[in-house]
Amino acid sequence: MRILLAEDDAEIVDFIERGLGDLGHALVQVTNGADALHTGATPGFDAIILDRMLPQMEGLEVLRRLREREVATPVLVLTAKGGVADRVDGLNAGADDYLVKPFAMAELVARLNALVRRAPLSTAVTRLEVGDITLDKLRRDVVRAGRPVHLQPREFALLEVLMRNAGRIVTRTMFLEEVWGFHFDPQTNIVESHLSRLRAKVREGFADDLIETVRGAGYRMRSDG
Repeated sequence: MRILLAEDDAEIVDFIERGLGDLGHALVQVTNGADALHTGATPGFDAIILDRMLPQMEGLEVLRRLREREVATPVLVLTAKGGVADRVDGLNAGADDYLVKPFAMAELVARLNALVRRAPLSTAVTRLEVGDITLDKLRRDVVRAGRPVHLQPREFALLEVLMRNAGRIVTRTMFLEEVWGFHFDPQTNIVESHLSRLRAKVREGFADDLIETVRGAGYRMRSDG
C-alpha cells in the first residue's frame, strides 16, 4: 500500500515507518495539518493515517476539509483521546476508523487492511475541462488547445481550484485555504504573485485571458473558455 502518515511525534513516526516498511508498504510522511491537507488531497494513496493533534491545523479539521473536497481515501485517525465522544467526533468528521494511542503494530496493520478491503472504488474527478484547457490530476499536466502548459505545483493547484469553480468567483481566502492550507491571512501577496505567473503561462500564445480579476472580490475562470 501507499500510505500518507500525518504525525508529528518522532517516536511514533519511527515506530510506524519501521513496522509498515518491513511489510513492504510505502509511506509519505508529513508533520503538520497544512501539509496533511495539501498532500492528502493528491491522488494515489491507499490510506491515510492522521494524528488528531497536529500543529497548524487540527487533524479533524484536515479530515473535514478533505471530505469537503470529495477525497474518498480511507482515513484512520490516531489519538490519545479514547472517550466515546472523541470517537464520535472523529467518525462524524469523516474518519473510517479510530485507533487510540498507544497501540500495537499488529492492530494498526489489521485496521489498515480492513479499511482498504472495504474502500469503494474512487469516484473522484481526475480530469477537468473548461473551454479549450484540460487539467489531468493523475498525470499532473495541463493542455490548452493542444499546447502543453508547464506549471509549478502551486500554479497547478491554483488552476485546479479555478477550474473546479469555473464561472464562479474564487476569493483570496479560498485560495489560501485550499492551496496553502492557511486558515488565516498571512498579509502577503503570495496569492497575487502566483496567480500572475499562472495567468501569463495560460495566456502565452493566445489572445484571450481565461482568468479574470473581479475587483474587490477575487478571481474567476471564464466557463465559456
